Amino acid sequence: MSAKYQRGLLLIELMVGLFIGLLTTLAITQVLSLAEGQRRAAVSGGDAQVSGSVSLHAIQRELRQAGYGLGSNPAALGCTVKGSYGSSAVNMPLAPIVITDGASGAPDVLGVFSSSRRGAAVPLDVTEVHLQAGTSFVVKGSFSVSVNDYLVAVPEVWSGAQGCTLFKATAVTATTVDHADFSANAPTAGYDANSYILNLGSTLRSRSYAVNAQNVLQMTEFGGAAQDIAPEIVNLQALYGKDTNGDKVIDTYDTTTPNTAAGWQQVIAVRIALVSRSMEYEREEVTSSLPEWDVGAAIAVSGAVTCASGSGGKCVQIKVDNLTNWKHYRYKVYDTLIPLRNMLWNS
Repeated sequence: MSAKYQRGLLLIELMVGLFIGLLTTLAITQVLSLAEGQRRAAVSGGDAQVSGSVSLHAIQRELRQAGYGLGSNPAALGCTVKGSYGSSAVNMPLAPIVITDGASGAPDVLGVFSSSRRGAAVPLDVTEVHLQAGTSFVVKGSFSVSVNDYLVAVPEVWSGAQGCTLFKATAVTATTVDHADFSANAPTAGYDANSYILNLGSTLRSRSYAVNAQNVLQMTEFGGAAQDIAPEIVNLQALYGKDTNGDKVIDTYDTTTPNTAAGWQQVIAVRIALVSRSMEYEREEVTSSLPEWDVGAAIAVSGAVTCASGSGGKCVQIKVDNLTNWKHYRYKVYDTLIPLRNMLWNS
């Protein structure tokens, strides 16, 4: 009986098998790495889209109500409102929105003002002279006013010295509205019989929207604490849309805040651009240039240049290069135009 011999693998065969295994492992690793990179890009892009959409929706909703209850007499727009709200002093223009332009491309701040009254915010006609030291307005009718409502007394014609006064109703009858002494904030001449009163409701609805140092969009109620809206919002830019010839069509966009009633009556819309950023840091540089805000070619905008995308419009570059490693993140620009309908209806 012949002996049978068992043979193992040769060294060359082992090396070939090991080489094939390494090649397979390398291919699988590359596929997984590519898939993970695509997943991160999709997820981070989704995060940026959610943050931008939520932020834009919040601002749009607020701006649609801007100026509610303030525009019964367009000639009063811009009047400086002085008074007190709780422990805070009030000194602001009677205007639906105020844009505070950020320096050198920094985020702008939007201030939005409107009545908080849920029912009709009907103005009250003053029928008798109200002296500076007076504590009661005589009105034609006090419909819609309740005790503890915040009101603004508006003179027939305002100037820098003859401004508007914020006060709180302490008692209300059919033809009178009483209040505490507001002589420190009232005009020296008081209010004549052609003045009127605006009802701001039980709270002062003056809100500001701003991006903080941690790249979070926040809303701050007057006299209150800031509330977070969405993270990774790295810039907010806004422009007044102005009708300079009275045809109800926007002629120009700029950031110049009016200082007269006539100037405020030209503001009929606000254009907003929000820039959101992906949350994931990427090892490679995925952004090579600053985000562009395409403002179109029909209306001139200061600082706009021809878009690099070849769209044929004019673009404004939005600053994000102040952020650390800014090229390693992805950005998305959200743009919208919001008409100030309460100003248009009362114009």
